[in-house]
Formats: sequence, structure tokens, C-alpha cells
Amino acid sequence: MTTTNRSLARILNHLGTTLLEQLEGSVRDHQSLGGVVIYDSADDLAIAERSIVLGVGIHDHDGIVRLLRGLGPRNAAALVVRAPIIVSETMRRAVQRSGVALLGLAEGASWTQLAAMLRTLLAEDDVGGAAAEFIGGMPSGDLFSLANAIAALIDAPITIEDKGSNVLAFSGRQEEADPSRIETILGRRVPERYIRAQETRGEFQQLQRSDAPVYLPGWALDDDEHSVARVAVAIRAGEEILGSMWAAVQQPLNDERTQAFADSAKLVALHMLRFRAGSDVERRLRADLVSTALEGGPSALEASGRLGLVGRPVAVLALGLDWTEDVGAAGTAPTQAASLQRAADAFALHLSALQPGSAVAVLGDRAYATVPLLGHPADQAKQAHRMAQGFLDRTGQNLSAVIGIGPLAMDAGSLPRARHGADQALRVLRYEAGKRRVVTAEDAYIDSLLLDLSDLVAARGNAISPPIAQLLAYDHKHQAQLVQTLRCWLNAFGDVSIAVKEAFVHPSTFRYRMRRVAAVSGLDLTDSHQRFAAMLQLRLLESVAAPLHAPKNR
Repeated sequence: MTTTNRSLARILNHLGTTLLEQLEGSVRDHQSLGGVVIYDSADDLAIAERSIVLGVGIHDHDGIVRLLRGLGPRNAAALVVRAPIIVSETMRRAVQRSGVALLGLAEGASWTQLAAMLRTLLAEDDVGGAAAEFIGGMPSGDLFSLANAIAALIDAPITIEDKGSNVLAFSGRQEEADPSRIETILGRRVPERYIRAQETRGEFQQLQRSDAPVYLPGWALDDDEHSVARVAVAIRAGEEILGSMWAAVQQPLNDERTQAFADSAKLVALHMLRFRAGSDVERRLRADLVSTALEGGPSALEASGRLGLVGRPVAVLALGLDWTEDVGAAGTAPTQAASLQRAADAFALHLSALQPGSAVAVLGDRAYATVPLLGHPADQAKQAHRMAQGFLDRTGQNLSAVIGIGPLAMDAGSLPRARHGADQALRVLRYEAGKRRVVTAEDAYIDSLLLDLSDLVAARGNAISPPIAQLLAYDHKHQAQLVQTLRCWLNAFGDVSIAVKEAFVHPSTFRYRMRRVAAVSGLDLTDSHQRFAAMLQLRLLESVAAPLHAPKNR
């Protein structure tokens, strides 16, 4: 696509009247939009140039004026606020001086759905820079432009939906339809009560059985809602049904328009297939670029440039699924891969809404995200942590995932080190099995060192120091608790009153066991060196990958 496909005028052309209205300012001056940013008054304003800023929760007149003035120096393209808004003279002057267009989001429309639609409309080959392909005279995958062209052809507003009745694209003139259509557009999905009514009337079955458009008369729901008639056609690719296309009409289409509608469905199928294939290709290309940038080497700088990571600090995040929370969730390798890809797609959507230019790619058993950061340098590390924690908070327990964050990469050459740090942090989180869900490499440093040391111990044959080995053997033979007693004593820094609470025994019993610890192991617990060695050995017993077994008694 050309840059005009990323223009503010095109956005208004597709979403105007139904979702967005132009309240004040010019939309013709803003080409090559930079992305979509959700404004949070609690955070420092850090946005990419020419971004569309979603002013969620900004309702009062003075707040809108202040935000417009703040967005001007940052070269934002537009500010979207919830309508209705009365544009005062002060607000009008703020728009003119800032150069930021003011748009209104229709009542009842979802901010989440608006963000998703804007990203769809702004989507282009951000990483490849390849020339656009055209199918039937329309840019490949541009379903919104295609919907408008078909609507003009049959003189009726249309929607293009997938198999789940989710709206993929829609034309203008939706106000000519009925309330159900407006509700469908605002929610970007056919409401459940209409789907149930359609199933009861057998409309989906008619579409599946027919290759030609089907006329569906209007009908009324029990609560006196009335739907105008529809002409619908299934979108097919061979035997596979990709979705459907629905035109709101006052009367049946004539033969010429019916044939045009049927022919258009074939064209829509080509675009949907190309879009699906293109998404897979772009995903693989993005994965290759992220992998190249993170591995370093001669091609890393070029890959970083194509990802837009040059010239800004970059956070590298490693997301992994934590199967330890639910052993049964692991399933087969294909199931794990599919779950990881879904998690990565959701993570990419979350990050792109917060920070344009973010890229997510699945590499092996984890997904890596590269996030170019803006704002004050002292706050950049906190930004990355907030983004990761916010994603996991949104997904809740529906996604058993953990995220490790590497040290900030200040240039392309630092990306491999940042990846290594993210990997180390992720390993610590997986070992902890639910204790934390997000951690930075700096906070996980000591735990990571212990895991590395446990690897070294395992590689050397799981060697155990003689004092601890003797305690393990004694416990094994006598079913005693000497190792646990020593662990509790060390954790409490020798304070018996604290240690007995962890061991759940009487103080006299605990003191007796400690005397047995000294007698069996030969440890001099008054020696700080021996105390440290014992504590380290016990920590390694917990973290070593291969189980350490006590030697058998001869």
C-alpha cells in the first residue's frame, strides 16, 4: 500500500459516521500515520510521531484542551475522545495551534474495538517494505475499501463477516440499515440475540446450502426490535466457507445486482485468502528479523533497522507458558505450539496498543518481544515492567504465562545481551512455578546464578559435600528431619524462636535435632564459612535440575 492508505482521511472515510466523527481540525494534513496510542493520565506522555491518540477517560473540557496542547509538540495526528463533545472556542484554538485533529467516538462504541479496527486499517508491510499487491483493482487484504466498492455496486450498505459472525470490514452508509446493524458495527460482532434468531430461522443453513445470494426477509424480535431485509452470500474457497457478506436492503436485489453480489463474494474470498496467507508470511518474516536482531552478527543492524529499533533504547521481553501450573494443560507438542502462538498474538496486540513499533515473534518454546521505548530514560525500565505486568493482569488466570525482561539495549549491538538476560529471568520464573509472573534480569540475578551453579554441579556428577551427604544418609536411614532442621535454622539466622515456627516442632525438640545435626555432619556452625557453605549446598539441593540422592549406606 502507499502511504495514503495510512492517512487520517482514509480512516475517516472508512469509520466516519458509524464510529468516528470529525469534530475539529483538518484530516487532510496527516499522512503516513505512526500508529495507535492509548493515553493514560497516570503515565508520562510518550508517543510516536503522527500517532492517533485514544483519550480514554478524558471527558472534561479543560482536560481535552490540556491534552491537545501537550500532543502538539509531539506531532500527534489526532486525538479521539468520547462523543458527544461541545467544541468551544478555546478547544477550537487548541486544535488549530497544536495541529492535532479532534475526533469523536460514537456513544456505545468500544475503545478496544476501535483500537483493533484502527490497527487493521493501518496495517501494512511494516517490516518488509514490499510493493503492494492488487486483487480486482483493490489493494490485497484491504477489505474496507472492497466493502465500500461492493456497497456502491449494489447500492446497499454491507458487512463482511467471518464464520463466527465477527465483522471483518464494513462499508459506509450503515445509518441506512437498522439498529441491529449499528449495534453490530459498534461491537464488531453480531449480537448474540440476533445470532440466535438467525439460527432459529435457519438463515445460516440457507447460506451453507446455496452458492448464490439468499434473500432473507425482515423480521421482528419479541421486544419489538425490527430488522430490515438482508441479502447474504457465503464466501467460499472451494469447499471451505471463509465467512459471509450481508447487505441491508429494502427489497430484493435485481438480477444484475444479485449477480454482481455473487461475483463480489468470489473477490472477497481471494482477498481473505491472501490476507490469511500474507499474515502467515509477515509473521514468519517478522520472526526472522527478530531472531536475526537478537542473535547479533553482520545482519543484526539491518534487521534492527527494518524493525525500527535503531536510535532508541529497546526492551527485550521473553514470554513463556508455565505448564507447571496445570500439568494437564501441556498436552501434545502441537497443542503447546498453538497455545504459545495465541499467547504471542495477544501479547503483540497488547504491546502495539501501548508502544507502536513493538514486534513479537515465537522462537522455540518462547516468544520474544522487542519494544522501542520513549520517555524519560529513568522511567524506561519501569515502562517495560508495566507493559508486561499489565498484559498478564488482563489475561488473568486464563493464560499461564510468565515474562522475563532483559536489561535495556541501548543499541543494536546490545540486543543479544538483552535477550540473554530475558532468557535468564524467564528460567528463574519457570523454576519458581508461580511465585512471580514478571521479573527483570537484574532482580533475578542471584537466583539465576544459583541455577547456573546447579547446572555446573549436575555436570560434575551431582557432587554433595560430605557434611550434607551424611545428613541426607542419616535422614534416609532413620526417617529423621535433620536436613530440614538445619535449613530452618540457617533461614532464621540461628534464631530458634523463629526456626521452630518454620519447622513446626517444640523448641526442645528443635534444639535436640540441632545437636544431632552437629554430631552427624561434623559441621561447626559457629564458623561463618561453614555456615555459608551449608546454606549454599542446601539451596543447590532445591534448584539443581537433576535430583540429588543421598549415597546408600554400606
